[in-house]
Amino acid sequence: MVIRAAPGERWTIRNRIVQFTGQSLDVFDAQGNTVAFCRQKAFRLREDIRLYTDSTRTEELLTMRARTIIDFSVTYDITLPDATVLGSLRRKGMRSLIRNNWIAYTPDDNPQPIGELIEDSASAAVMRRFIPLYELFAPKILHLKDVQGNPIATFRTHHNPFVHRLGISIHREHPLLDDFVILAAGCLFMTIDGRQRSSAAAH
Repeated sequence: MVIRAAPGERWTIRNRIVQFTGQSLDVFDAQGNTVAFCRQKAFRLREDIRLYTDSTRTEELLTMRARTIIDFSVTYDITLPDATVLGSLRRKGMRSLIRNNWIAYTPDDNPQPIGELIEDSASAAVMRRFIPLYELFAPKILHLKDVQGNPIATFRTHHNPFVHRLGISIHREHPLLDDFVILAAGCLFMTIDGRQRSSAAAH
């Protein structure tokens, strides 16, 4: 399957169709080349998601690890293989059950908010949650803005009946926000969204 990025999208993240334990994601660049492979480690009390150069998983690029056993307001630390911390992402608890909402923080000992990633519309978010087919006609769009409200990136889902994918466009660089943290946010969103879809399908 050829992955074609929408105009302006830097990355496309796609769920793998066949998944047995945990979730797997492929990451493509704007030209459709595979640039990374994301894998959720299965059977972990504290969620552990790794980004690799490819599906062989021989070279690690990034780790997204939950600080606590999964809860509604879990924080994920984003680290490089040498243990350098790039920042953290916190899911905003109960709010994200209806409307996806995350906060990005600086990597220092006294972390400060850098920006907020939030789903485009509260009313549209409710429709997507309770009428699944609605998302085929109104895909999720999440906006990442800094604390002053300036746009940094846009996350947009693309759907067909079989494959779920997310395109990420970066509008401007931010001195405190590494691009890897933006990519990590996309991988976390896809992992959690995929888990929610699987749970809804099972019921």
